Amino acid sequence: MRILEETLRKICVDIPSETNIAKVVMDSRLIENNSLFFAINSGNTFVKDALEKGASLVICDRDQDISDSRIIKVENTVEFMQKAAREYRKNLNIKVIGITGSNGKTTTKDILYTILSKKYKVKKTIGNNNNAIGVPYTLLQLEEDDEIIVLEMGMSALGEIDNLCQTSLPDYGIITNIGDSHLEFLKTRENVFRAKTEMIKYIDSKNLFVCGDDIYLQTVNGTKIGFNENNNIIIKDYKEENESIEFSVNCKNKQTSYIIDLNGRHNCLDTVMAIAVARKLKVNDKQIQKALKETKITPMRFEKIEKNGILYINDAYNASPVSMRCSIETFSNLYKDYKKIAVLGDMLELGENEIVLHKDLLKDSIETDINEFFIFGPRIRKALDMLEKSDKAKFHYFLLKEDIKEAIEKEKKSGEKLAILVKGSRGMTMEEII
Repeated sequence: MRILEETLRKICVDIPSETNIAKVVMDSRLIENNSLFFAINSGNTFVKDALEKGASLVICDRDQDISDSRIIKVENTVEFMQKAAREYRKNLNIKVIGITGSNGKTTTKDILYTILSKKYKVKKTIGNNNNAIGVPYTLLQLEEDDEIIVLEMGMSALGEIDNLCQTSLPDYGIITNIGDSHLEFLKTRENVFRAKTEMIKYIDSKNLFVCGDDIYLQTVNGTKIGFNENNNIIIKDYKEENESIEFSVNCKNKQTSYIIDLNGRHNCLDTVMAIAVARKLKVNDKQIQKALKETKITPMRFEKIEKNGILYINDAYNASPVSMRCSIETFSNLYKDYKKIAVLGDMLELGENEIVLHKDLLKDSIETDINEFFIFGPRIRKALDMLEKSDKAKFHYFLLKEDIKEAIEKEKKSGEKLAILVKGSRGMTMEEII
C-alpha cells in the first residue's frame, strides 16, 4: 500500500522510513504481519500485543509503557484516522458514492455494488461501518487499483453526515428517503431532513439522486426518482410476485424492463436509484439486468427463510414507522394462499411520541390482508392498550419470545401453510424467534 504509506508520512513525520503496510485493522485479533493498527478506546491496551503479532505501525492516543519506533501517539486516534482516510482518498484515482437516508441504505448499497462490479473494480461498506469510525476505516481498505467505492453513511445527530462527507469527499450521492428514524435525538422530521441533506453541498446536483416521491426530498435539486409522474426517472409497469418484482424505467425515450428477487415498492425504489447511478457511470442495460439476477442482499432485509415447514420473512435488522409500514404492506400483498402472521417488536429511538407512533402503526395494520399480529415489547403493548376494544381482535401480546415460538408451533399444527413476518428494531433482536 505504497500510496497509503506516502500519505501517512505527509501527515505524520514520525513514521519510520522502513514502514511497510499490507493491511489496516482496528481489531487486534485481525493483525497479521505488516498491519497498520488503529488503537481506538480499549484498543490502546492491546498495543504491545499488536506489535508482537507483527504490526508494522500502531496509532494510539494513550501513553504506553514500552518504547518502540512503530508506536505513534496522537492526540485522538479517530480524528487521525479520519484525516488519514481523507488524504488517502484524495491521493487515489477513485470515485466515491455516498448513500444516506432513513431507510434502504444497505439494500441500495448492495444492489449498486453488484451492478458496478460488472464493469469496475469496486468496494463497499461492510457491516455497520457507516459512522465516524467505520467510514474512514472503509476508505483505508481501498487498494490502489480500486475504481469505485460505495459508502453507506449513517447518522443520529446533526453534523454527522457533514463530517462523513468531509472525510470521504463523495462524487455521487443517493438520499433514499426522510423517515422517523432517530427522532429521539433529532426531534422532528425537518431535522432529519436537515441532517440527511448535509451531503448536498459536497456533490454537483447532476450527480445527486433522491426519492422524488418523498415530500421532503421533492425540494432538493437533483435527479428525482419515483413512481410519480413529476420525477425525472419514472418507475412504471410495477408487478409483484412472491419471489420477485418486475418494473420498467424510462431511459432515452423508451421503457427498459428489469426483474430483481426482492419484494416491495420500497425495494423497487432502492433498485432504481442504484440503476440510475450505474447508468450515470456508463454501465449498460445488459450488465444491469444480469447484475440484478445475481444481487445478494445483506441478511435480515425481507430475507426469506424456510424452516420446519414455515416460511419466515426475516426483516428484523431494524425498524421505524416508515419501514414497518413498507414491510407490512408488502407482506399483506403477498402469499395469498398462506395464513399470514406478523410478529412485530418495538420501534426504538422515536422520542416523546413513541407510543402514539406505535398506536398509529397498529391502527393502520388492522385492514391489511394479514391474519394475525403477535406483538412484543413494552412500547407496542402500551400502544395496544390505547386501541378500542373492537380494534384489538387481530393482535396478541406476548411477554416472552419463547411464548411466541410456542404460539407459532400451535399454528403449525393446524395444517395451514404459514408465512410469518418478523420485524422490530435492532435492539429487540426479533430474529431470535426464528
